[in-house]
Amino acid sequence: MPKVKTKRAAAKRFSKTGSGQLKRFKAYKSHILTKKSTKRKRNLRKSTITDHANRDIKKILPYL
Repeated sequence: MPKVKTKRAAAKRFSKTGSGQLKRFKAYKSHILTKKSTKRKRNLRKSTITDHANRDIKKILPYL
């Protein structure tokens, strides 16, 4: 069996926590920031855990 290639775009966006969950950063923080409140932008800075519907990411990150 050949090695499975890691999707590099996904590898840059996701990381694994100590308990094996996938950590990601939140979207909507790149532009059109003037209409968004300070509280909303502050909460977008934080990372979060991927939900159960997106567990297929482990297939494209086989060695994570």
